[in-house]
Amino acid sequence: MDNAAKQPKNSQYKVMMTHFVQYMPLVRELVGRDLKVKYRRSFLGYVWSVLNPLLMMIVQTIIFSYMFRTDIPNYPLYLICGNTLFTFFNESANMGLTSIIYNAPLIKKVYIPKYIFPLSRVVSSFVTMSFSLAAVVLVMLLTRSPIYWTILLFWIPLLFLLLFCCGIALTLAALTVYFRDIQHLFSVITLGWMYATPIFYPIEQLPDFAQTLMKFNPMYHYINFFRNLVMHGNIPGPNTWIACIFSSLVMLCLGLWVFRKLQRNFILYV
Repeated sequence: MDNAAKQPKNSQYKVMMTHFVQYMPLVRELVGRDLKVKYRRSFLGYVWSVLNPLLMMIVQTIIFSYMFRTDIPNYPLYLICGNTLFTFFNESANMGLTSIIYNAPLIKKVYIPKYIFPLSRVVSSFVTMSFSLAAVVLVMLLTRSPIYWTILLFWIPLLFLLLFCCGIALTLAALTVYFRDIQHLFSVITLGWMYATPIFYPIEQLPDFAQTLMKFNPMYHYINFFRNLVMHGNIPGPNTWIACIFSSLVMLCLGLWVFRKLQRNFILYV
């Protein structure tokens, strides 16, 4: 058993945090690399971070607005708020999923804390989402949506979602090293997850039992929190806060635990 495994759990987590701070320059380098690769040879470059959610919103508004136009006021804003957050979750999870495998040559050559790779993928996706928030503001202006002071708190649900995505990415990155089929399975899971989240339909349209089940969907709470701040000028009640805090911390702790347990044999499988 290696020395890291003999350390108390609290000490190992402290070491992980210390290493993360020490390797921040590497994290910035990895994030910059991901962004450059994403927009390599693209004429519009980072502008696509704003155009993509706008174009997706336009297409989905045309398709779905006739179904829900009587139920959802300012449907374009409702739609882009949900899409922006779920796209971040989907992208960060899928990028984190393959982060260890794709960086195998580097892992085999030099010592780098392995959790740096999935976390850097989540951060790069978060940066992309930050650009996409400009599209949300643009839609608010074009639809003449009221600007409430609560919009200044928009970062709170995004922070909870960031922690949740870090936990998801750590878990998937560790498991994918051993079970490569997860790469194909998770795309199906995220598709079902998207339709199980009220992104383009109102939750009130669901039967009572489905609305009850929705309370166990973390993405519903993050998106609902964000929409309340941006669209309605409301600060959600304690149930939403508890659901967001609980799901983000549980997922982050689970991700750290799974990754710490499995990382010692990564070198044998990558």
